[in-house]
Amino acid sequence: MEITALNPHAKAALLFNISSAKQSRTPIQIQLPIHRRPEYKPVPKPARIKPVPKPKPVTTTSDILHLMDSLKIPIPPDIYTSLIKECTELGDPLKSIELHEHMRRSGSRFTLPLLNRLLLMYVSSGCLDRARQLFDQMFVRDFNSWAVLIAGCVENVEHGEAINLFVEMLHRQDMGNVGLDRMGFSVSGILVCVLKACLFTSDFELGTQVHGWLWKMGFSRSASLSSFLINFYGRLDCFEGAQTVFNHVRNPNTAVWTSRIVSFCSNGNFKEAVSVFKEMGREGVRENGYTFSTVLKACRIMGDIRCGQQVHANSIKSGLESDGYVQCALVDFYGKCGFLNDATRVFEMDINKRNAASCNAMLANYVRHGLCIEANEILRQMKMSGSRPCESVFNEVSFVCGSGVTEDDVDDKYL
Repeated sequence: MEITALNPHAKAALLFNISSAKQSRTPIQIQLPIHRRPEYKPVPKPARIKPVPKPKPVTTTSDILHLMDSLKIPIPPDIYTSLIKECTELGDPLKSIELHEHMRRSGSRFTLPLLNRLLLMYVSSGCLDRARQLFDQMFVRDFNSWAVLIAGCVENVEHGEAINLFVEMLHRQDMGNVGLDRMGFSVSGILVCVLKACLFTSDFELGTQVHGWLWKMGFSRSASLSSFLINFYGRLDCFEGAQTVFNHVRNPNTAVWTSRIVSFCSNGNFKEAVSVFKEMGREGVRENGYTFSTVLKACRIMGDIRCGQQVHANSIKSGLESDGYVQCALVDFYGKCGFLNDATRVFEMDINKRNAASCNAMLANYVRHGLCIEANEILRQMKMSGSRPCESVFNEVSFVCGSGVTEDDVDDKYL
């Protein structure tokens, strides 16, 4: 019998097994090679590419008006109200004017609430002239009407006109016989705007008269108004008036306490600002980011390292160390006090909450210490994030480091 093997070595091994089997007279066992099936590898399915969703068509106010006109369907007041709200949120002057003109042509009945909405729409769209024209045509006005127009004047930096409107309102509206339930937010909003106008025009006399009127009408204990009054008196260097306002607040909140600190800092009374901050802590009032940043500025100007470190520790306890305002103030404080390592640690603590102000502060620190490589790295990061250095820092970097920063990299708001 001829035996065929796969190779000579296998054939020799098989003959040896046969001869051995004959000698031992045992049956011959031949093991044939095992044929393995090829492994099945499934063909990967091509990835399904999701179709890019088509942008949904945006229906504008003009589209709705044209559609209703083409169908010759009169537009109900609630639809007009919704369109006014949309134009107010968008702040589009052309759409606002178009909507108002359409309402006039359609012969709509203009109620006082509807006219107030139109006033707010024009003010929000930047059409102060049209708002004033509409206001002058109104036969009936309430406190909301005056509040919208006065706020619009202050927003457009027409502080003198805002004061004139307030004086006119005092003559035309019966302020003495109006209950607090009718006045509410509109009157408080008017007074805040008037106080802002008094600050910009330095009209201290009118501001004190407004305060007296607030006292008479029972608004003097409002926390929001008291906070603004403290700022008003503080900026005019009348700390006795600010203290009087603070003493009449029943439960001063964070905003009221912070206003006291800011008023002292704005006039260079940094020790008093720190003292008020410590008193605020003893009273158990929780600080916010603006509070910490203001006190850190005072510590930096006084050069009080220990006090600044205590403020830093308090911000950690409050969980506000990574707040944008606090982080910028800490970077500026440590850097200008010579603690560059601490400033760098704070700056690199939370990259996600890092803002342009913090980057400018850290950039100024590096330039001040002659670390041009680190300064250029900050510039590179700012360019990648879309932010730009302010003009003063740009000049320092160009003078000290001679980097390749151009004037296009400077933030326009600082020019």
